[in-house]
Amino acid sequence: MNRSQRLRQWVFARHSHPVSASTRLITTPLVVAPFWTRRADVAVGVLVWLAVNPIMTPEPTQRNSFATRAILGEERWLAHRDLDRTMSAVNVIGTIFLGGSVLAAQQRRKLPTALGVAATMALTLYGWRRYAEVYESDRKPDSVMPDRRHTVSR
Repeated sequence: MNRSQRLRQWVFARHSHPVSASTRLITTPLVVAPFWTRRADVAVGVLVWLAVNPIMTPEPTQRNSFATRAILGEERWLAHRDLDRTMSAVNVIGTIFLGGSVLAAQQRRKLPTALGVAATMALTLYGWRRYAEVYESDRKPDSVMPDRRHTVSR
């Protein structure tokens, strides 16, 4: 395992804590705040939050939380994107909605900004559900997924 893989694994292990994952989700509207306010200090604050959030918590002691399973499934998906090809499209669509909300925020258009952020958050939750399924299917002994961690003994 190389250095970048170890770093990614460390970040995802900490970000999989339900507090880290959930607070990142509910603070999605902060992404548009610098564009709405046009203030550099707001942008710096948001960037600091986005950098600190994934590593602010310890690794969870249990992995039964939906948020934990979703984030660990996302890590697995990033390493093996063929596990769920739909997620690439979901991520692109989510990025388009977030980009639209940023543009609307620059123009200070409340409804399009709010709708874009809401759509982004809804797609994130949908993605979490799919990532959690990736995580769960990888843990099943009879899973046919490649490079699985648990194998059936013969």
